[in-house]
Amino acid sequence: MTGSTRGGLPLLDDGADPALLSRIEDAGLNASAPPQQRWLDGWLLRLLPAKAKRARCVNAVARGRLPLDEKLARAAAACRAAGVPLVVRITPFTEPPELEAELAARGWGRLDDTRVMWRSGLDTAPAAALPDGLRLVATDPAHYAEQVGAWRGTPPPQRRAHAARLQVSPVPYRAWLLQADGGQALAGGQIACEDDLVGLYDVYTAPPARGRGLARALCSRLIAAAAAEGARHAYLQVEHDNLAARAVYHRLGFRDAYAYHYRAPAGGELPAGAGG
Repeated sequence: MTGSTRGGLPLLDDGADPALLSRIEDAGLNASAPPQQRWLDGWLLRLLPAKAKRARCVNAVARGRLPLDEKLARAAAACRAAGVPLVVRITPFTEPPELEAELAARGWGRLDDTRVMWRSGLDTAPAAALPDGLRLVATDPAHYAEQVGAWRGTPPPQRRAHAARLQVSPVPYRAWLLQADGGQALAGGQIACEDDLVGLYDVYTAPPARGRGLARALCSRLIAAAAAEGARHAYLQVEHDNLAARAVYHRLGFRDAYAYHYRAPAGGELPAGAGG
């Protein structure tokens, strides 16, 4: 579904309130805030050496006053000092909207096409029953960062960076593991609640346990837990080409809200599927 446009990208869902989509974008920024970030003339620089680009990118939130080339040079210097590549996140809310075209004209490549998905009416669907022999166990978000990092094969320094970000997040996270009776973790995920919004983060099923409907059962339980505490709208972020995950989320009632991607200078960041 293609709707109106902002920032050169479509607001994909014509049925969604643009103000709600803007709130979802803000909530996603809040939930992904790293301890290392600062402002540069309307740009929010995120400087955590992490796996997720959300924690190590430039978000062009406001127009600012500096010439673009000067601002890019200053941002590049900050990224070099932090040990992260220069990457700019492009969303329908990017300011100014022509930034996308300006970066493309400079030869910057496009990376990691991602969809923000959303759904409302969280209290209308009951939580799915867990498969026999499985239980949902709450865990510390920092511990979950280690667990999901191990599943993904993330290097230990990036796992620690993930845990550090969760521990100082302005929006509290809660994490759960789906375990077999013997204690083996098969899947897991996190939620971050802000006002009446809940974000689903780091939902992952261990490869040997895939194809059993665990992700769908897990997500329905996480949504139900958030709805019981007043959440009315849920959102998540998923790579556009992750068709299996997107199919699960569509079955749970999620729809594409809007798209975002990243731009990076030639040689600065290669599309290695590091996650958005």
